[in-house]
Order: sequence, then structure tokens, then C-alpha cells
Amino acid sequence: MMTLVTGGAKCGKSHYSERILDGFAGKKFYIATMEPYGEEALAAIARHRGLRAGKGFTTIERYTDIDELILPGDGGRPAGVRNSGCGILLECTANLCANEMFRDGRICDPTEKILRGFRHLRDISSELVIVTNEVGNDGISYEEGTAAYIRALGEVNRLAAQTADRVVECVYGIPVTLKNQRK
Repeated sequence: MMTLVTGGAKCGKSHYSERILDGFAGKKFYIATMEPYGEEALAAIARHRGLRAGKGFTTIERYTDIDELILPGDGGRPAGVRNSGCGILLECTANLCANEMFRDGRICDPTEKILRGFRHLRDISSELVIVTNEVGNDGISYEEGTAAYIRALGEVNRLAAQTADRVVECVYGIPVTLKNQRK
């Protein structure tokens, strides 16, 4: 089961995403993609750690290459082998997209790499929750690097929504289901 949770800044995406896995009986992993650059990032990381404290998550700091992730205790499980006892929360696609796109001072299109990572995480878990941000709706013109990022994240979100079993948009703290094909 793959759930994509989207919305604007500070709309309740994280809280809702964690609640999806509240009753999950198996092992739960929280893949954190925000690199700790600067005071604002450190404050956001601390806030998210506080939100999930005591909820049974094992945190994995993974800024890039989720398509190659081997979970702790997974014994090097080969790709395509489902780990049915595992729940994964990936927070968040916007950071992952920026990390992959602007890695090593170069700009590349990270779309296929990120989608390959989503497929990999879906294959190794029984419950996957992916948090992303709604971007590109403000009508503002940006410099080309930022505009390319907005296009790439929009494409990742669009394609992820197509393959997700469930898509939820958080609006003012209220989860609104856009798609629900629960298995």
C-alpha cells in the first residue's frame, strides 16, 4: 500500500502521515531527507524528531539514493522481495528532489531516480507513506534553477500520484482524500 500525502507548508502533512502508521504492528522506519544546513533546517529537524518521539520509528537519515536503500536488519534483501512486516514513512520528497537535483554542484533531472526509489521502497515494505509539497501554484516567475526544480518536483508528484494507491492533500490540517484504491 502506497500513500502520497501532499499539501502546502505547515498544513499538517507530517502529523497526518505519522498517524497513518500509528496502529502499524510491524517495524516502522522514518526516512528523513532534510540535510542539516543552517539554523532553519536544524530547527525543522528538531521539530520533526519531537513530533515522532515515542511513536516507534527507527530513523534513517538518507538524503539521496533511496533507490539503493537497505533497511537495518533487512539482511541485504534483494530488490523486488517484499518485506511485509515493515512500514516506511519518507519525509519528504521536496528535500529529496533538491538533494538529487543539485548534488555535487550540477543540475540534473532527478525524476526517474526518485521514482525508482519509490518503487524500491514500495517493494520492500507493506505500508509506504510518502510526504511531498505542493509547489508551482503561486504564479511567480523564478530563476531557471528554481523553475527547473519546481518542474521536476511537480513531475515526480504527478507520476507518484498515478501509481499511489491513495493520495491525500492536507488543507489547513484537514486530510482530503483525492484518490483511494485501498487493497
